[in-house]
Amino acid sequence: MSKAKSDAVREPLVDKNMAGSKPDQPWMVYLSTFVAVCGSFAFGSCAGYSSPAQAAIRNDLSLTIAEFSLFGSLLTFGAMIGAITSGPIADLVGRKGAMRVSSAFCVVGWLAIFFAKGVVALDLGRLATGYGMGAFSYVVPIFIAEIAPKTFRGALTTLNQILICTGVSVSFIIGTLVTWRVLALIGIIPCAASFLGLFFIPESPRWLAKMGRDTEFEAALRKLRGKKADISQEAAEIQDYIETLERLPKAKMLDLFQRRYIRSVLIAFGLMVFQQFGGINGICFYTSSIFEQAGFPTRLGMIIYAVLQVVITALNAPIVDRAGRKPLLLVSATGLVIGCLIAAVSFYLKVHDMAREAVPVLAVVGIMVYIGSFSAGMGAMPWVVMSEVFPINIKGVAGGMATLVNWFGAWAVSYTFNFLMSWSSYGTFLIYAAINALAIVFIIAIVPETKGKTLEQIQAVVNP
Repeated sequence: MSKAKSDAVREPLVDKNMAGSKPDQPWMVYLSTFVAVCGSFAFGSCAGYSSPAQAAIRNDLSLTIAEFSLFGSLLTFGAMIGAITSGPIADLVGRKGAMRVSSAFCVVGWLAIFFAKGVVALDLGRLATGYGMGAFSYVVPIFIAEIAPKTFRGALTTLNQILICTGVSVSFIIGTLVTWRVLALIGIIPCAASFLGLFFIPESPRWLAKMGRDTEFEAALRKLRGKKADISQEAAEIQDYIETLERLPKAKMLDLFQRRYIRSVLIAFGLMVFQQFGGINGICFYTSSIFEQAGFPTRLGMIIYAVLQVVITALNAPIVDRAGRKPLLLVSATGLVIGCLIAAVSFYLKVHDMAREAVPVLAVVGIMVYIGSFSAGMGAMPWVVMSEVFPINIKGVAGGMATLVNWFGAWAVSYTFNFLMSWSSYGTFLIYAAINALAIVFIIAIVPETKGKTLEQIQAVVNP
C-alpha cells in the first residue's frame, strides 16, 4: 500500500465538529440506545433463566441431571454459533437487521420452551435463545459505539452490561414467583420490545456509508445529531474514510493476523480471554453452591449478589467517559485478584478445619469483592474497547471472532469449575487470582486509553 493510502487510513475521521458542542437532539441517540439494550436485557433473561427454573423443569418433564445439564449448556453452544455468524450478518443486512434476527431467534426459542412437552423441544428452544443471546452480545455494543458521540460513547456502551446484569437479576427474582413456562413467556417481552423498537430508530450511519447508501447515510446522521446540527464536516470525513477502506481488499479471517491489524486483535481477544478465564462464569453459575459449601445462607447470598452486581454496574456508567477505560480495567482486575485471594483463604481454612466461624464471612466477602470488582470494569469494558478498536472494514469478522472467543471461555470455565472445586476449592480461586494478575500486566502493557477519541482517532493510535 502506498504512503498516501496509508496516511489516509490513519487520518482521523468524524466528530471534529462535535468536539466543542453536544448533539442538538441527543434524545434520538438515547432512544436508539434504549432499543438496542432491550437486546441486552433479553441476553440477561436468557442467562438467568435456568437457575430458578431448574427444579420445576426437572420435575415437570422428568429430566435427569444429565439431560438438564445438556439443556443448560446448549445456551452457550448456541451463543458460540451466534458469535460466529453475527459479524457477517451485521455487515450484510446492517446492525438493525442483525438485531432483528437476534430478537426473532429469542422469541422462537422462548415459545419452544413454553410449549415444550419433552426434552427435544426444550433443547431446541434453549439453542435458539442461545443463538440470539450470542448475536446480541456482538451487535449491541457495535451499534451503540457507531451511533454515539465520543463525549458519552463509553457511558452509553456500558448500558449494555447494566441491562445484561439487570436481566439476570430480574429473571432470578421473578423465577421464584412464577412457573417456568410463565417465565419463558416473560422472556419474550424484551425481545419483542427490541424488534418493534427497531422500526423507529435509524441505522448506523457508518454502516450505511460503507454500503454506499449516501442518501440514507446523511438522513440517519442528521436524525441522530439533530436537525440544527451541522453534519457536513462529519459526513465528509466518514465518506472519505470509507472510500479509503473500500480500496483495501475485503477482510477475511486470515487478514486478522496482518501486521496492521494485529494490535487491535490482540487487545480485543486478550481482554475477552482474561474476562472469562478469570473465573466469572464459574463463580456466577455456581454462586449458590459456593455459599452452601462455605456455610453461608444461600438465598441471602444470592440476593446480595444480584443487587450488588446491578448497582455497581449502574454507578459505573456515568464515570466511564471521565475516568477512562484503562483505569477502570486496572482497578477492576486488582479487585478480582483480591476477591479471589479472600475466597481462597476462606476455603483453605475450611479444608484445614481452622477458624470455622470466619469461613462463611470470608467466603461471602471474597465473592462480593469479586463480583463488585467485575461489575466495575471487567464486565463492561472489554465490550466497550472491542467496539472501538477494530477498523470498520474488519469489524464484522474480527468482532464475531472476539465474541466467539468470549463464549468459548464462558463454556470452558463453567464446565471445568466443578471439577476444579472437587480437586481443590482454595486452589481453584488461586488459579483465578493468578489469571487476573496476568490481566493487570496485559492491560498496563497492551491496552490503550480510548476515552474522548473518535473511532477513527483510535485507529490512528492502535493501527498506525
